[in-house]
Amino acid sequence: MWFWWLLPTFNSVLTKTIMSSTDTKYSQKTVTPSPAKYNFREIEAKWQALWREAELFKASEDPTRPKFYGLEFFPYPSGSGLSVGHCRNYIPTDVFCRYRHMNGDNVLHPMGWDAFGLPAENEAIRRHAHPRETVPQYIATYKRQMNLIGLSYDWSREVNSSSPDYYRWTQWFFLLLYRRGLAYRSTAPANWCPSCATVVANEEVEQGLHERCGTPIEKKDLPQWFFRITAYADRLLDDLDTVDWPESIKTMQRNWIGRSVGVEFDMAIEDHPGKAMRVFTTRVDTVFGMSFAVLAPEHPLVAEITTPEHSLEVQEYVRQARRTSEIDRLSTDRQRTGCFTGAYALNPVNNQKVPVFIADYVLLSYGTGAIMAVPGHDTRDYDFAKNYNLPVTTVIAPEGWDGQTLDSPHTGDGTMVNSGAFNGLSNAEGAHQIADWMEQRGIGKKQVNYRLRDWLISRQRYWGAPIPIVHCDKCGEVAVPEDQLPVLLPDVENYEPPGDGSSPLAGIADFVNTTCPQCSGPARRETDTMGGFACSSWYFLRYADPHNDHKPFDPAKAAFWLPVDLYVGGAEHAVMHLLYARFWTKVIHDAGMIGFVEPFQRLKNQGMMLAPDPENPGVMVKMSKSKGNVVTPDEMAQKYGADALRVYELFVAPFEDTVPWSEEGINGAWRFLNRVYRVIADRPQSWVSNWRETVREETVSEEARALARKTHQTIAKVTQDVSDFAFNTAVSALMELTNQMYDFVQAKNGLDYQCAVFSQSVESLIMLLAPIAPHLADELWAMLGNDGFTYNRPWPQYDPEIARADTVTIVIQVNGKLRDKVQAPAETPADELEKMARASEKVVAALDGKSIRKVIVVPQKLVNVVIG
Repeated sequence: MWFWWLLPTFNSVLTKTIMSSTDTKYSQKTVTPSPAKYNFREIEAKWQALWREAELFKASEDPTRPKFYGLEFFPYPSGSGLSVGHCRNYIPTDVFCRYRHMNGDNVLHPMGWDAFGLPAENEAIRRHAHPRETVPQYIATYKRQMNLIGLSYDWSREVNSSSPDYYRWTQWFFLLLYRRGLAYRSTAPANWCPSCATVVANEEVEQGLHERCGTPIEKKDLPQWFFRITAYADRLLDDLDTVDWPESIKTMQRNWIGRSVGVEFDMAIEDHPGKAMRVFTTRVDTVFGMSFAVLAPEHPLVAEITTPEHSLEVQEYVRQARRTSEIDRLSTDRQRTGCFTGAYALNPVNNQKVPVFIADYVLLSYGTGAIMAVPGHDTRDYDFAKNYNLPVTTVIAPEGWDGQTLDSPHTGDGTMVNSGAFNGLSNAEGAHQIADWMEQRGIGKKQVNYRLRDWLISRQRYWGAPIPIVHCDKCGEVAVPEDQLPVLLPDVENYEPPGDGSSPLAGIADFVNTTCPQCSGPARRETDTMGGFACSSWYFLRYADPHNDHKPFDPAKAAFWLPVDLYVGGAEHAVMHLLYARFWTKVIHDAGMIGFVEPFQRLKNQGMMLAPDPENPGVMVKMSKSKGNVVTPDEMAQKYGADALRVYELFVAPFEDTVPWSEEGINGAWRFLNRVYRVIADRPQSWVSNWRETVREETVSEEARALARKTHQTIAKVTQDVSDFAFNTAVSALMELTNQMYDFVQAKNGLDYQCAVFSQSVESLIMLLAPIAPHLADELWAMLGNDGFTYNRPWPQYDPEIARADTVTIVIQVNGKLRDKVQAPAETPADELEKMARASEKVVAALDGKSIRKVIVVPQKLVNVVIG
């Protein structure tokens, strides 16, 4: 029931959203509403210029307001510019940051450029240009497009990782890691990309190909620089429980770190006195079921124990394995292959000999590079055993086992059988006793291993931050003094890699030849550069204090803004950038520079935007320049407007979903904004002049009461949906409100424009639309005679009393099956709802003489009659 006293409440709730504006300089009161067409091009250009002139989005350290730091992943600018697919993360993040500002937060929303690294250099090579020329061009394009779609960036904090005033501090952090024993140089097999002529990290190899260019990867032994990320493995694992991230990303990082608790033990090699292979297993309880053992193809023992008749086959298998990335070797989709060495090892618990194979699913970099294989209790070993006709023995019996060979490996718990003195024990207890038995006899020991390898940072390329180390014949490795940073990248015309494994910098004598900082004798600069992930592992800290010439950032400013409250980007960076940034953050914390250990409190991953494949009609693929199916925001902003593009990107699907591009969809978004414009703009001048004035209470109609209710329901829903990143349903709610406002005007034939309810619905719609379609919102706000920007207005608040429905539909069920629906006042007590259900003719018919056991009532929703 509508109570007249609610109208003053309604007015007061919305009146609270009207602040005294401090930006009257940007008054647009001269705008006169008319039935003119929604001219989005003129509107968007005007408001973007006004935002820029006002420095509207510039952040400052204001201690009187709660801070909010919203950030998208550091983009690397490419020649193709932004596509509408890129907007899938930029626009939603912008909406959220605007929303938080309207809720009173002091918002930092910066942008910069991950401009160093392979993508920029390879693009320049393809264009026969120089990255120092192409990168600024690409940045200008990205920045223009970002402004075109109305993104609320504080450009005063813009950073560029290829600028000396930025990479000076990347080099400074390298030295911080170096001094703490976390950066070191070592010769190791590396993933070599012959096309890019550089080493790439394991994480940059997909199915044996370099992810950047698609070239097959080779292995090459080279001296490389590494960051000792493995020293932080446990902390990287444990602290995942403290952040609000998608569980899938946490799982990917946990699997990549790969902490395993098990036992290492020695197996003597038959006919090779003094030779033994040390294996690692997490299932020592199954050791009696071992039927073969496996070495990694690169294991040094392989050459020593392989018999002459198997030598050629083994050598060829090793060559093949070295050309396959570790990630691909561990893929569950690959068939398990191997090669018999001709040698046998002895199982120390029963002295039985087992054949020794090499197989590429065993990695030298994990554990000991050797495993025992128990096909009766491991799926991978089972598949291998079947391929090579090896025996399968059951040693952990599942409940009800009849003693026969199982049809598939039993990987769960059970009772130990065929295990000598350990028979009859649970496998958990048996594992402890066998481990103790091995330690007592000096055969083995309990061990924790990690799949995570140290982070390879070296690149034999030009376009990157030089590593600040010099090599002196007398002093060895010497760190460049901090007062000599940055080590500048030399400005040369020929920067392409020579292809022999050395860096282009190695051929530049003026760069290489230098003086040792310790002994002043002749020395050589390190010629490898750092991979781009070094630059992106700390950039979020630089935004807090981007113009500091004396340190990477002021700790007080970092303490004010950090950690990042919301971080948005693609899931493909789960085990690269996100892991590396977490590692650097922990190192910087341990150095006493910051007070937090996790850089990103909340992480959101957007879905992909697909487009038709020109070569395969009917097939949808990722938008890419190489496919020729890119749709740019420039095209869509010119045709439909930036606000229509923003609405489409938000409305088309849930934020995390992959969706196909549809121009028909953006046309629908444009029509929606046209309706919003008409509902508000096509009003008489007299209404605009007095739009906030309250009319006599007795003139409030049933339609007005319904509109008031819908307005407050919409405020509640959009508030919750934006908070939850459910932008598609938020836009849907705004569409519903707009339609009801349109119907309200039509029903009144233009006679009730000055109804206070309609006026306040207009204000609410504009403010709810402001983060989503900010150009149109500011235009409509100015049309109503207001100064300033909606960005500086407060977010609407809803009144639960007004939002509550007068009547609700009650579902009546019998034993959970729908039997009837009735309308009832929203506040109907539970006992009254039960009486209504019992009185329903349809319920009486469904009873068919049976007695009612109980009645379950869910107020305002349903009544379930349970009969026996």
